[in-house]
This record gives sequence, structure tokens and C-alpha cells, in this order.
Amino acid sequence: MITKKNQKYYMVGMVAISVLVSSFVFYFYQVFFSPNTLTETDQAATLYIPSNATFQQVSDSLTQNEIITDVISFSFVAKMMKYQENVKPGRYTIEPKLSNKELVTLLRSGKQTPINLTFNNIRTKEDLAEKISKNLEIREDQFLELIRDSLYIRKFDFNEETIMSMFIPDTYEVYWDMTPEQLFDRMYREYNKFWTDDQKAKAEALNMSPVEVSTLASIVQAETAKKDERAKIAGVYINRLQRNIPLQADPTLVFALGDFSIKRVLNVHKEIDSPYNTYMYAGLPPGPINLPDKSSLDAVLNYQEHNYLYFCAKEDFSGYHVFSTNLRDHLNQARKYQNALNAAKVF
Repeated sequence: MITKKNQKYYMVGMVAISVLVSSFVFYFYQVFFSPNTLTETDQAATLYIPSNATFQQVSDSLTQNEIITDVISFSFVAKMMKYQENVKPGRYTIEPKLSNKELVTLLRSGKQTPINLTFNNIRTKEDLAEKISKNLEIREDQFLELIRDSLYIRKFDFNEETIMSMFIPDTYEVYWDMTPEQLFDRMYREYNKFWTDDQKAKAEALNMSPVEVSTLASIVQAETAKKDERAKIAGVYINRLQRNIPLQADPTLVFALGDFSIKRVLNVHKEIDSPYNTYMYAGLPPGPINLPDKSSLDAVLNYQEHNYLYFCAKEDFSGYHVFSTNLRDHLNQARKYQNALNAAKVF
């Protein structure tokens, strides 16, 4: 028989259990659903998770960058949702006031935020590697090892002199943790997107391959920063190629010498024995001397037809050029420009 005293104990016990259960449920609710990210700001944060990162590294990064407020509750939810064994690398945008459940769901999904990878004004493989490594997880040495690997780049039908033409300057949406191989595959797809059947037909009409167009475009780009003048300069070089006249392009000498601080090409520079010396060797050099952008490539493919064989920078230093059909007029203009350089003390 249940006595009144036992009933009293029973009721007290039930109340205590009820309170404990309610407290436990409330705690769980708080742990899973209360805001725990950037609680003191309305600005989103960026979290980088390197490849092969451990959960502890993720937790440390969230704490050190003051993205989460309570690391213990985050770790508990991560354990319950089995994220600790499923860390995915990438670049993640963390919005303010996410709950632990929302944060773990995001990180566990691997739904990272893409970045805009932009590269331009690139001369060398080292320049490109530096630009890439600033924006992606890829290290400079990883990129350089691959771009110098003659066996690897052969799969794209390029060699060590021509591989740079595969990288067409632009802005590309990519993921931060992409591998060097994934980057090369992506650039090859973008290269083929540019080189449509129509573009290839224009190159063929010039009796050039796409790589040769890229090589000439790199010279045109090095000669002028004025995009409205590039098609005209391209026409000069195409006229010289068709007449088997050496290109005599100063930027190719600078590239051959590897000294990009040279502001004034002198006769002594023309003596370097290099396949990139277009004073010494007729035709195009072995590969591009920089990464020509799309406007430079289009300038060659849609070059301006004329009879000019020479051009020289204007003496007003405007960046534009004077074009000539004969050597006498060209030398007269070159003299004016040299005098202007002397007066400005440019050596």
C-alpha cells in the first residue's frame, strides 16, 4: 500500500526528474540552436580550412579568429553530428549569429564560397606562380614544378616554351582549395572556350597556329598599352612576317636578357644569341614573352591591313606610335624619339 509519505516522495521525485529533463532539454536546445558565431558583429568572416586539416585545427582557427564564442558547445555539436571525422577543406563564408547546428551543417557539407581568381600583367612563369599562390591554396613551388614538367604539359599539347599561352588573363571563379592539376585542367578548358572554330579559322588564314597567334599577341601587348593601337601594330608585324623581314621587336630582347628594368634597348643588347632575339633570327620566337590578354589576341586575329613596316614611339611620350612604310621615314622618327629620351635623361 502506498502511504501518503511515499506519495510525497514520489511527487518530489517526479518534480525533480521533470526539472532535470527540462533543464537537459533546454541545455541541448541552447547548445544546438543558440547563436554562436560573430555574436558581436554584423560582418561575415572568412574561414580557410587547409587540405588534410584536422578538427582540432578547424576548432583552433574558429577560436583564434574569434568566429565562435563557445568552443565547447561547438565541439559537442560537431561530435554529435559526426563532423569531427568529416572535415572538408575550403574557403567558407561564416555569417553572424549562426547556431552550432547551422555552422556544423555548413562545414560538413563542404559548400565553400568560390573566389574570383584574376591574373594579368604576367611576364614569366615565376610571376604567374606568385600571383596564383596569393589567391589559392596552391604553393608557388607546386605550380612551378607542374608548369616545368615537360611530360605533364605534353598532355595539353604544349611544351615548356609554349605552355604559358594556355593561361589567358581574365577573372575566373574557382575554389580556393583546388589542386594544381585541377587548375591546369580548368585553364585548358578556358583556353579551348576562347579558341572557337571561328577563331581557329582566323588563325589559319594567317597561316598561324593558336600558339603562334599567342606569341605574336604577346609581342604586340609588350609594344603598347594602348588597346586601340594594337591591331595596327599587329598589322606591321604580320606584314614583316609575310615578307620574311625580321620582326626586330625590342621586347623580345628584353625577355631574352631577362632584365625587365631595361627602359632603352641599345645595340649591345641586340648581340645576345637567343631564339628570342628577333633582330638576329627571322620569324616568331619559340613562345610568348608574356601572357597576352584577349584584346591582344583579338588584335592579331583581326589585325589592321595596311602597308606599314615600321613604327616608333612618339616623342611626346603619349604611349602612341608613328607608323612608316619605309626605313628613311622610320629613322627620322626614331631620331626624334631618341632626342626626346636624351632630353628626358632616360638611359
